[in-house]
Order: sequence, then structure tokens, then C-alpha cells
Amino acid sequence: MSTVLRVELRDGLAVLTLDRPGRLNAVDSETVDRLTRALIDVRDDDDVRALVVTGAGRAFSAGADLGEIESFTSPGQFRDFVGRLTDAYALLEDFPKPSVAAVHGFAFGGGLELALACDLRVAERGARLGLPEMKLGVLPGAGGTQRLPRLLPPAVAKQMILTGEPIDAERAHTLGLVNELAEPGEVLSVAEKLAASLTAGAPLALAAGKRLIDHGLDMGLEAAISYERETVSVLFSTEDRAEGLKAFRERRPGDFRGV
Repeated sequence: MSTVLRVELRDGLAVLTLDRPGRLNAVDSETVDRLTRALIDVRDDDDVRALVVTGAGRAFSAGADLGEIESFTSPGQFRDFVGRLTDAYALLEDFPKPSVAAVHGFAFGGGLELALACDLRVAERGARLGLPEMKLGVLPGAGGTQRLPRLLPPAVAKQMILTGEPIDAERAHTLGLVNELAEPGEVLSVAEKLAASLTAGAPLALAAGKRLIDHGLDMGLEAAISYERETVSVLFSTEDRAEGLKAFRERRPGDFRGV
């Protein structure tokens, strides 16, 4: 079995590890296919409450595999690759369970776009994050030009995209792109701890919260608040809501089942 992507399940978490360290975890067609299948499998596994995405070796990911891209002989082949990559990242962004990217070394191009598709990001101090495609005469093609300005001040995102220059994890944290910083060698454990804190939540409420934030940002405020009202009204009828109130009264953690 291919090891371009490893999937480990433990304590309610699924840890997806890009596993091409000799290629700095460059994302090729095989990686895209494995990532897509893994996300579908994890999505349908009721024992998994949260997802962590990381990379093996000395970097999170160098981005799309330029060796494979250079082998394309037509724009159509490139369009097909970018389409499948974009679909995989959209699957991650729309994932019903919360996701955390654990970034070390660097996350460039398609690697950063992968991290941007996650809900939260933890980065090792000194790690670099960037979209260097401009230096190759192209632009990010898997959501970078759209997700980055939604997570950073637009002027900062423009500078990163139009110059191709990266920023370090410390600045990314200050700007809000990175949720938590980790000391060298500890990024995965910090990301897993953050993800584990999410698994304590009620699964239906977690999924609904993601939808409210992601979709509500594209709505007018009045429509978004109406969407919120309808969503929480549906959650009120769930068994998890009743369990949450009972647990609060009994001063214990809730035993949420996703029903």
C-alpha cells in the first residue's frame, strides 16, 4: 500500500500525515487521491471526532509537485490536476468535524493552501508560510487567492500573493492566521491537544458551528442571524442538548453521542 499519506486513528482523533519526506511532502496526483479517500473514510467514521493534518520529515509541505507538473503536456492536464486538488481541499474545508493543521518547517504553495482549508492552525516557531507561485510566473490555484484574504487583512494577503514572499509563524500568529505557536519538535503534540479539546464538544453542534461561521460570512448580517436562529432551534431538539444541560447541572463533562 502506498505511504504517500498515513492515517492514524487514536482517542477520537484522525491524524493524516503527508508522507513524502524525500520530496518535502510535495503534493502529487497520488497524494490528492489518497487524501480524498482518507477524508471520506474519516468523515464516515463515527468514532472520529476531529482531524489533524501534518507532514513527515522536516517540512509540512513544499506545495504541488513541480516534477509532475512539468510532465504535463497540455493545459487540460494541469486544469484536471488543479481541479482534483481544489476538490480535495474543499472536502476538507466542508468537513463536518473540526480540523487542525500542524505546520513545521514550511508550508508553501499547495501546502499552505492545505493548511488554509483546515479550521485551525498550529505552527512551530520559525516555520515559514507562503504562496511563492508568483515567482514561477503563475498564481495559487487551490484556493490560496481566496482563502488567504479571508483569514488575513487583504493588504497583507495581497503582499504575500503578489510578491511570493513568505511570513514566519510568529507574524502569522500575530495576524491571526495561526491559532497557536509551538516550540520546535512539539507542533504535533500541541495540535493534537487542541484537537482533543474539540472532541469534547457535541458533534452536531460542532458541525453546525462550522457551517454557521463559514456560510454566515457570505451572507448579510440579518440573513446570517436568521440562519443562526434556525440552526440552534434544530439543535435544541437533540439528545446531546439534553445531555449537555444534565451534565452542567451534575457538574460533569457531557457524554455526547452525536444524536
